[in-house]
Amino acid sequence: MRKNLFLGLALSSALAVGSFAVAAQGHPGPDGPGGWGHHGGHHGMMELRKLKLSDAQKASIKQIMKSSFEQNKSQFQAVRQQRQAFEAMKPTDPGYQAAASALAQAEGAATTARVQQVANVRAQIYNVLTPAQQSQLATMKAQQQARRQQWQEFKAQHPAGSGSPDGQ
Repeated sequence: MRKNLFLGLALSSALAVGSFAVAAQGHPGPDGPGGWGHHGGHHGMMELRKLKLSDAQKASIKQIMKSSFEQNKSQFQAVRQQRQAFEAMKPTDPGYQAAASALAQAEGAATTARVQQVANVRAQIYNVLTPAQQSQLATMKAQQQARRQQWQEFKAQHPAGSGSPDGQ
């Protein structure tokens, strides 16, 4: 079980590092900082592709993303090292519970910082957009919310696991 837990944490760490690296390069992907979408897409960074950004806007956004990544890099690495040290411990080791508590606090602080940084990046990127692009982005977000609502209604009307695939 411990091996599976460690493997899961290592995989999630690798995914987090990968998405931060992608963000630093300025290439949109799921669940990165700075945008407006739901459930990933760099919080809407995929939507930015639809706005026909100028080269200057793309460069500005890339710089915003790179700066954001650099600001959070050391905190992310510190939490990762703390997580690795905790995972190396045995539950019978002295200080195991204290290390778990310290890791939980560090993870909470990192989450708070990440949410605040995403909001900051979103605001900076929004300011790079023209009023027409801001309006277009708002329209895309409204359409996305309408699709999400339709999906929720569909799921409510068609609950999963309510019988066999052929309806019997």
